[in-house]
Amino acid sequence: MPEKKLRLSPLQRAATVIISLGAQRASDVYKYLSEDEVEMLSLEIAKMQRLSEEDVRETMEDFYGLCVTQKVINEGGVIYARDVLEKAFGPEQAASLMERLSKSLKTQAFEFIRKADYKSLQMALASEHPQTIALVLSYARSDQASMIIAELPRTMQIDVIKRIANLDRTSPEIVSIVEKTLERRFDSIISADQVEVGGVPYIADIMNRVDRSTEKFVFDELGEQDPKLAEEIRKLMFVFEDIVNLDGLAIQRFIREVDSKDLAVALKAANEDVKEVIFQNMSSRVRETIQTDIQYLHNIRLRDVEEAQQKIVGVIRQLEEAGEIVIARGEGEEIIA
Repeated sequence: MPEKKLRLSPLQRAATVIISLGAQRASDVYKYLSEDEVEMLSLEIAKMQRLSEEDVRETMEDFYGLCVTQKVINEGGVIYARDVLEKAFGPEQAASLMERLSKSLKTQAFEFIRKADYKSLQMALASEHPQTIALVLSYARSDQASMIIAELPRTMQIDVIKRIANLDRTSPEIVSIVEKTLERRFDSIISADQVEVGGVPYIADIMNRVDRSTEKFVFDELGEQDPKLAEEIRKLMFVFEDIVNLDGLAIQRFIREVDSKDLAVALKAANEDVKEVIFQNMSSRVRETIQTDIQYLHNIRLRDVEEAQQKIVGVIRQLEEAGEIVIARGEGEEIIA
């Protein structure tokens, strides 16, 4: 089955996909795009007047084909993908789809790392230099990286975090050397072109996932060693103390979702500013109940307080992801009610 040549430009096709998804799904896609990409797409969407049924159908079929290709490659590898795609789309279209994704395939270094469980990855990295750990974790999933960083020796945590934050681009030669070092521990090795890895946004995502104790230690230490970097990371994440920056409606919303026992434990060792804004957004009856619970809490471990605070932060982040509340990040971000 020969591949049809689409009449629309790549940007027009992307805009067509966004339009076809509908406003809600399109807004979810926008979360993963850069500001420049959002601006280009939005301008193109604004310029588009009418699309023929044929253009929409061909664009969506092409988009579907690329999605299927990426999924099959990720799950079964290149050889398996070629066989499946040829049966589904025919040899010519399958070859075209594979070719169009070849560039992204080359940049998927350490794909086997992202599929590994974190314990295996931790064992593989146990004796490695902090720079090697930083490089590998920059290719790992953020949930894997957060668990591994939390279990590193305290003396090494800050070193690895700083190295990840300062990573920008890595040459194929360096990636290849690291991959060969790990070859005897993992089966899959994928060559790489230069790709963007690490950076402050990535380490902020990691820090959003680590436990409260690790988070506090990292920021205490990083604040002394590199206060500018600590502030850059913190601006991109939300921590328990940032509750004071939420508006009243957002605070009332998350209070309805959290367990009252967790809230009492979390506030037991919270600073007065956090206590004040939370109590201000409670009914007098609920406030009195929580305050009474706090008074009767004795011999609470710091770890229990930190876990309760982390649960509340998790609820707040889930509400933000669901679009139910808005969290302003950074000094320059304004929220319009």
